[in-house]
Amino acid sequence: MAQYSRIEVATLMRESGMVPLFYHSDIELGKKVIKACYNGGARLMEFTARGDFAYEVFLALNKYVLKELPGMVMGVGSITDAAAASLFMQMGANFIVTPSLREDIATICNRRKVLWSPGCGSLTEINRAEELGCEIVKLFPGSTYGPGFVKAVKGPQPWTSIMPTGGVSTEASNLKAWFDAGVTCVGMGSKLISKELLASEDFAGLEGTVKDTLALIKKLRT
Repeated sequence: MAQYSRIEVATLMRESGMVPLFYHSDIELGKKVIKACYNGGARLMEFTARGDFAYEVFLALNKYVLKELPGMVMGVGSITDAAAASLFMQMGANFIVTPSLREDIATICNRRKVLWSPGCGSLTEINRAEELGCEIVKLFPGSTYGPGFVKAVKGPQPWTSIMPTGGVSTEASNLKAWFDAGVTCVGMGSKLISKELLASEDFAGLEGTVKDTLALIKKLRT
């Protein structure tokens, strides 16, 4: 079961400002990626469960994190139905991220007080997600909507917490645009943990990038 409540996870997302996300079928490679992000200061990781037998990989990674990386909060993304959400929560997922708004997933996560962040692309979807108890809405794909959409939503709804995913990079101008618009945090995948980085296994480089990106986000907020 989850080690952290939805309120604790939401608070950590707000404090850190960034949720790294990645998927790879190689368990040992995954451990090195998570360790590099952890050493760089990240305390959240979204495992995007997109491959065959992804549950086996997540289970091994979460056991590693619980034993070796205190304070690291593992969640699962790319979840498309309640059965999958339930399976990963049994394996200790502390948050569930979905590409679209699914009320069946909301119900099962709320029952266990696990944070769920649904992919939304309209104000109507955002409002429905919040009515269902969503703490932080995922704007997906972020590149389609952009910071202007976030700013427009925050105008009439300053209470809405938004995490764009897709189209977020480590570049200062990109991050500045998102945080100036009022996002709570950003989800960052291939722009942070690229295929090239994984192929070269440049984990020291990843650690440095994570550290620099978190420092930049903190600076942008002040």
